[in-house]
Amino acid sequence: MGVTTAKTAEPPSGIASLARRYDPDVIDVPGGRALVRLCVRGGGEWDARISGRRLRVIPARNNLEPDARIAADPATWRKVTQDVRGGMTAFQQGRLRMRGSLHLGVGLLAATSGSDDPGRLSFETLRTRSGRIAVLSAGVGPETVLCLHGLGGTKASFLPTVAALAGRYRVVAMDLPGFGESDKPIGAPYDAEWFARAAFHTLDALGVDEAHLVGNSMGGRVAIEAGLMHRDRLRGLVLLSPALAWLRDRRWAPVVRLLRPELGLLQVTPRPVVERVVRRLIPGGGKGWAAAGVDEFLRGYLTPRGRAAFYAAARNIYLDEPNGDDGFWTRLSGLSTDAMFVWGRRDTLVPIAFMKHVERALPSARHVELDCGHVPQLERPRETHAAMLEFLGTK
Repeated sequence: MGVTTAKTAEPPSGIASLARRYDPDVIDVPGGRALVRLCVRGGGEWDARISGRRLRVIPARNNLEPDARIAADPATWRKVTQDVRGGMTAFQQGRLRMRGSLHLGVGLLAATSGSDDPGRLSFETLRTRSGRIAVLSAGVGPETVLCLHGLGGTKASFLPTVAALAGRYRVVAMDLPGFGESDKPIGAPYDAEWFARAAFHTLDALGVDEAHLVGNSMGGRVAIEAGLMHRDRLRGLVLLSPALAWLRDRRWAPVVRLLRPELGLLQVTPRPVVERVVRRLIPGGGKGWAAAGVDEFLRGYLTPRGRAAFYAAARNIYLDEPNGDDGFWTRLSGLSTDAMFVWGRRDTLVPIAFMKHVERALPSARHVELDCGHVPQLERPRETHAAMLEFLGTK
């Protein structure tokens, strides 16, 4: 399908077979051009160059900076050629390393899997009433599960969830507007209600009337808001360490209210400093999923629109009013959509102590406690997805 390889040096069999199976309809390439570097440990490096609907694989040119980099030993590359899910497993186990844009790196693996299954992993950008929304999806089940990432994250944080649920459901993970490959409008509200409308607009573009929502951190707060807005469109909510309105005194609230998110259009901190700080703050930020997640955060944050969106969303999380007629905890008791909360015992961002407050507001909600931090689907994927499948299967 429009594939050529260098005549002077042939790539190893694993990489060559990936190139021969390239399907441009499975990958979404912003701007129509991309470069993904394929590294074979002990066997050289190759550049997969995408231009329009064509893919060329040639020996790497180190003077070019790739959009994404994938590295594995020869045996792992051979497994990846047989099944893209094997690549995801190898990634989780540390045998395959991926850096830079996961949208393009994983997208290339999906586009070269050779699968013509209608439920294969694929990437696309939807035109919605909330602008362009980038999604990844897999599965063809009769019910749809829509996944919403956390602050600074992207749809890639739900790759393990998509793989785990795609056998029973159509699973879609979206980049919320302001993040990943989705539009980043300046001056948008970037609050829970605005994000929830974007989720419903995404379902509209997918032709889905009713779905399950899965949300992590900020995405969990958005899923709760969606349940309060349109109960009739939701079958169930899975809330993974959801961001909840602070109950303790927010002494910086008056100052935060005065700050304008548009200040993010200016980059006042040098990139190396930002990167060092972020990698120190995130445990394991130099390897595996954590390192890839840091890359995803930096790709957005280091752009003016991405910074403005991040600051606006963070500001709204901090200022989420807990009490009063319109307060979060007052409104939460009116949530009638069936919900399951997954808590991490080592979560320092949303401490498990919040569970007792949720139990008072929503006596019917289910709760799962795991020995993990703030991102259960990545830190404890087996337990998280087992609980998720059990819960969704009862809805």
